[in-house]
Amino acid sequence: MLETGDWSARVRVARRLLAQSWLPLPWPSLPPGWLAFRTPALPPLHLPRPRWPGGRAPRLWPPRGRPPGLRRAWRGRPSFRIPRVRPAVAAAALAWVIAGLALFTVFLRMSATTPVNSDGASNALQAWAMLHGNPLLRGWELSDVSFYTTELPQYALLELARGLTPDVVHLAGAMTYTLVVLLAARLARGRAAGAAGLLRAALAAGIMLAPQQNGGVYILMLSPDHTGSTVPVLLTWILLDRAPRRWWVPAAAALLLTWGLVADNIVLITGVAPLAAVGAWRAYQAVARRGQRLRGAWLELALPAAALAAVGGARLAGSLLAGAGGFYVWPVDNQLAVAGDLGGNLALTARGLLLLFGANFLGHNVGYVAGLAFLHLAGIGLVAWAACSVLRRFAGAGLAEQLLVTGTLFSLACYLLGRNALDLHSTREFVAVLPLGAALAGRVLAGRLHAARMTPALALVATGYLLSVGRVIALPAAPAQGSELAGWLAAQHLTDGLGGYWQANAITLETAGQVSVRPVVIAGAGLGRDHWEAQPGWYNPARQQANFVVLSSVWPGKTSVAWQSHVRAAFGQPARVYSVGPYTVLVWDRNLLADLPR
Repeated sequence: MLETGDWSARVRVARRLLAQSWLPLPWPSLPPGWLAFRTPALPPLHLPRPRWPGGRAPRLWPPRGRPPGLRRAWRGRPSFRIPRVRPAVAAAALAWVIAGLALFTVFLRMSATTPVNSDGASNALQAWAMLHGNPLLRGWELSDVSFYTTELPQYALLELARGLTPDVVHLAGAMTYTLVVLLAARLARGRAAGAAGLLRAALAAGIMLAPQQNGGVYILMLSPDHTGSTVPVLLTWILLDRAPRRWWVPAAAALLLTWGLVADNIVLITGVAPLAAVGAWRAYQAVARRGQRLRGAWLELALPAAALAAVGGARLAGSLLAGAGGFYVWPVDNQLAVAGDLGGNLALTARGLLLLFGANFLGHNVGYVAGLAFLHLAGIGLVAWAACSVLRRFAGAGLAEQLLVTGTLFSLACYLLGRNALDLHSTREFVAVLPLGAALAGRVLAGRLHAARMTPALALVATGYLLSVGRVIALPAAPAQGSELAGWLAAQHLTDGLGGYWQANAITLETAGQVSVRPVVIAGAGLGRDHWEAQPGWYNPARQQANFVVLSSVWPGKTSVAWQSHVRAAFGQPARVYSVGPYTVLVWDRNLLADLPR
């Protein structure tokens, strides 16, 4: 019997039946030569009349086999199908979502224990300006970091729902750190599945449960302090680790790094330089050492090109923004440290590592708190072990491991040899060491620790980490910096004034713009307008007013006695002086902006 699914066989039989006029069809008047395709050389085909199942002959057209597009078009059905999601994939996605929500809840509570200051307030005000008719931030003079493509859109979306409030800073910081932890865990998992992949991800996430109250929360999850700038880098490494060898992979990596580099130049150290170095090294190994053809090593050769393309794309984007009248970013100090600074830089690097990994036990009394902090040395030890292991077999390591260890070492080296090591809070300059190192430890050591039956020891250390997190969560929420003064100024109807950087934008954010305090700095014998996270339009005496000055006696932003002399030299004797907690408010009966140098 003729197989109904055999398309070619059905065509051959139809041609033979038509050629021998065996198939009775009603032929009306047909033009001569209509059977010109008949082949006389074919032998006569004597077939018994077939007995079809059901008494009906199968349809020769439309076909029931190939081509499927014609079959679907004939039946009037759409030519696409909704892909089915496997239950295992759906369960894994749900687990990641639940873990993300749990981490966000914990990190939001931890972030609330540290007061919002003018760093986060400045970004909140910039996002508010973007929402209200200034998407390019025209006239703004930012710091050496813009966060224009990373955190500022996040702040703007949160302000759409919450308004201009200090809570936006806490929400954004918790969201960013949650995303960094999840991406580090996903990168640590790699292609491992089942229990092995879960152990990798858990080890990386556990190491990052490290923020301490004294400085750690402030650096990691309070405001944009380069923590969110690791998101594009982690996404790029995940792409290179998981994607196949296709032409679009280097292009996508270049776009991701460009996205991060426009927002923060630190990506040049954490992402662009490691990609260029590792790509060049792998290309050299493939072509010069193994004798591979250039065509076979195209991906390795494309990685340095992607890094250079990211630098060029970021510069082009900056030029386009500046040409359109956008914001101004101050250049980054790229000078190297002198020999006399290396000792202090080394000490700050060591203390910064303790702070990032939650192991800063220095300065505490011997007891419960110091013991929990001392337990976090396990995270530093695991990262150091993983880095040494990869460096020892660097040629045989995978691309992700090479990128992670290179990025970690580059971040530490640039901080150690640069001039940004000013105090312990400057640890944010190499904050990428924590997620990169955690992902590296998860990829390299999880299997070894499980094989060595060290899982119970890891569980014991994880318990100590959870106790440290619980201790921070139990602390009361801290109000924003200057919240008491902001309420007093609003009650006294003092709505426009001047102050130091650490008082100005924080008070403006606390009052949702009802009280505007603009930052000023010491300039010569008097005061001048600030060029850091500000805009010149704030100081125009024809449009703005300012009749008071705020001085502080607490950190950050503590003003010395010299400040008072400079204030009086610039504006003369005040009409009234008020003392509000640690703040001093000097009030005049005129517009002080007219006395500021332009």
